[in-house]
Amino acid sequence: MGLLQQMLKDKQVEGEWIVESAGTWGLDGDAAAAGSQAVMAGRGIDISQHRARSVDYDLLASFDLILTMENGHKEALCMEFPEVSKRIYLLSEMAGEKSDITDPYGGPYSGYERAAEDIQAYLENGLDQILLLAAHPN
Repeated sequence: MGLLQQMLKDKQVEGEWIVESAGTWGLDGDAAAAGSQAVMAGRGIDISQHRARSVDYDLLASFDLILTMENGHKEALCMEFPEVSKRIYLLSEMAGEKSDITDPYGGPYSGYERAAEDIQAYLENGLDQILLLAAHPN
């Protein structure tokens, strides 16, 4: 979430953008993992105020584009929420690939850094596709 928000700001992308994060495992209200906060702080992005929230239909229905880190997450969301399935993609698909980004939660700092590097690369290589799909949702 923080990386995409920063990229949109840095590239001065026009329009009103709402970038949110939600998951299937975190407890509502939990702070971002310490590893995530440290890696983002090292990139000049403060996510200390981020709080976890669970995925539900109302949340997903409010967005034009839904990006997941792992194919299993994409498949689960598509099955549980078929009404929005045409708006759900792997982040890597935005860059023309189909690869999972391993969730580093609970692992070593290096896993958080690797996930951030992967996310940033997919965002940089897939930003044009993200902008296109968000502007023209299915």
